[in-house]
Amino acid sequence: ERNEKLFYKVLSENTEELMPIVYTPTVGLACQKFGLAFKRPKGLFITIHDKGHVYEVLKNWPEQDVRCIVVTDGERILGLGDLGAQGMGIPVGKLSLNTAIAGIPPSQTLPITLDVGTNRQELLDDIDYIGLRHKRITGQQYDDFIDEFMQAVVRRYGQNTLIQFEDFGNHNAFRFLEKYRNKYCTFNDDIQGTASVALAGVLAALKATNTKLSDHTFLFQGAGEAALGIANLIGMAMEKREGIPYNEAIKKVWLKDSRGLIVKDRPEGGISEHKAPFAHEHAPMAELGDIVKELKPTVLIGAAAIPNVFTPEIIKDMASFNTAPIIFALSNPTSKAECTAEQAYVHSDGRAVFASGSPFPTYKGFGKTYEPGQGNNAYIFPGASLGVICTGIHHISDSVFLSAAEGLADMVQDSDIAVGRLYPPLSALREISVKIATKVAIEAYKSGTASTYPEPEDKETFIRQQLYDYSYDTSLPARYEWPQEAFKKLEI
Repeated sequence: ERNEKLFYKVLSENTEELMPIVYTPTVGLACQKFGLAFKRPKGLFITIHDKGHVYEVLKNWPEQDVRCIVVTDGERILGLGDLGAQGMGIPVGKLSLNTAIAGIPPSQTLPITLDVGTNRQELLDDIDYIGLRHKRITGQQYDDFIDEFMQAVVRRYGQNTLIQFEDFGNHNAFRFLEKYRNKYCTFNDDIQGTASVALAGVLAALKATNTKLSDHTFLFQGAGEAALGIANLIGMAMEKREGIPYNEAIKKVWLKDSRGLIVKDRPEGGISEHKAPFAHEHAPMAELGDIVKELKPTVLIGAAAIPNVFTPEIIKDMASFNTAPIIFALSNPTSKAECTAEQAYVHSDGRAVFASGSPFPTYKGFGKTYEPGQGNNAYIFPGASLGVICTGIHHISDSVFLSAAEGLADMVQDSDIAVGRLYPPLSALREISVKIATKVAIEAYKSGTASTYPEPEDKETFIRQQLYDYSYDTSLPARYEWPQEAFKKLEI
C-alpha cells in the first residue's frame, strides 16, 4: 500500500521465507479473517446484482492495460470450502506472486471476486462479513453472469487478456474450462496448474527411482478438480514421452472419491463425465486402506483435503510392496494435509519419496537429513502466465502445462534428489519462471499458437526484456549525444 516497488523487491529476493506468508498456508487464514482485517479493497468486487452492468463496473478499475486477471467466486477456497467474498485473498496473493516471481508488472494485473452469495451460514451471521448476505445464486442466472463477465473483460482489455480461474466449485470449474478454453485466453489453476506441478514432481520422482511412468500404478485419494487434472496430464505425458496411447496409459491410473474406488458400473453411482475415463473394471471397494492393499500402487497422491487419511498402516503397506514408495500429500492448507513429511518418512523406514502441497520442516532420521519439497502451484502458474502473455497465445491447451511440467522437472538437480526434494529450491523461483516461460514460448511458436510477431530469435532474452523492474532507477530522462556537425551554423 505504501511502497509497491519495495514490497515486490523484498518478496522477490526473499521468496522462500515469505512464500508461506503471502501464499499457502497463511493465505487460507487471511481469507477466513478477511472481513475482520478488511481495510481497503486490493481488487475489484463484482456482484451478481451488477448483472447487466459488469462492463461499467470493470471501467472503475483505474488501470487501462490489464494483461492478467485472477478471478474467483469464493466457493471452494483451498480446502476450506465456501468463503464467499472473503475469497479475495486468493486472487490478491496469486497476482502478488505473478509480479514477484514472474515479473508481470503489477499495473497489468487485476484481482477479481465475483460475489454471488455464500452458503456458509456462519458468514451470513457474521457482523464482519463483507459480502452479499444471501445464499448463492445458481442456475441460468449465475451462468449468464459469468458469460457477461467474460465478454466484458474482452471488451474492456482485449482478447489476449489472460483470465485465470481460481477456487470455483468442482461442478462449475470443469464446465467453465470446457466452455471457455477455445473462446478466451483462460485456464483453471486448480485443474491445470496443480496438475502441472504434480506431474513435475512425478517426473522428478522417476529420476529418484530410476523408473519410467509406465512402470507405475497411480492411486488418487480424491477425484475432484486437482486429482482429475493430474490424472489427465499423467496420461498425456505417458503418450508423449513413452509412446503409449492415452486410453491405454490411463488404465494405470485409479481414483477414489467419497463413494469409494471409481470402477465401471459402480452400484453407488457418482461417476461423472470427467471421472468416467478412469472407471476401470474392478469390484467396488470403499476403504482407502483396502484399496491400497488390493491395487498395490507405487504412487499414492492425496488431493481431497481430508487430513491424516494416509494412516501409518497405509504408509507401511506402501513401503511393504515398494522399495521407494512415492507419496504426495498435496492438499492445502497444512491442516488438511493427508500426512506430514515426518509420518511418511517414519512409517516407510525413511524410504518414501515425498512431496506436499504446503511446506513441512526438515526431518532428520535414518542417518539422513530430508528436506521435503513443496509441490506449490507457484512453480507453474507465474511462469506459464508470463509465457502466455509474452507470446500472445489466444487459447491455452493442456500441452502448455505439460511443457511447463517437463521444464520444471528438468531443473531438479541430483543434489535436490539426494535430500529428498522433488522440486528446485523456492529461492530460485524467479529464474525458474523465466525458464518455464521460455519453454512455453518455444512450444507456442513451434505449434503455431503464438501471435506475437515477428518471432523473437532469442526467446529467453525477449521474455527477460518484458519483466517488471523493482529496482529504483533515476527519474531523469535518458541522455544521449548528438554529433558535433549537427550544431554547425550555416555560413552566409
